[in-house]
Amino acid sequence: MGWIYWFSSYEHTKPLALVILFVTFVGIVLYVYGNKKRGQKLESYKNIPFLDDDETNMREDKK
Repeated sequence: MGWIYWFSSYEHTKPLALVILFVTFVGIVLYVYGNKKRGQKLESYKNIPFLDDDETNMREDKK
């Protein structure tokens, strides 16, 4: 039961949250840059917002 009181203290919760968020961030970075094939696939996604604009402009030009 003593560990519950340890978590309820703000001095202990803040560093614990920092460690959890840092580990999550490192995990995401390793996931994205860990595999070269996955990295290339994710790089190709960066132009997706601009592709929709091109299609919309082409449809308007045809009208």
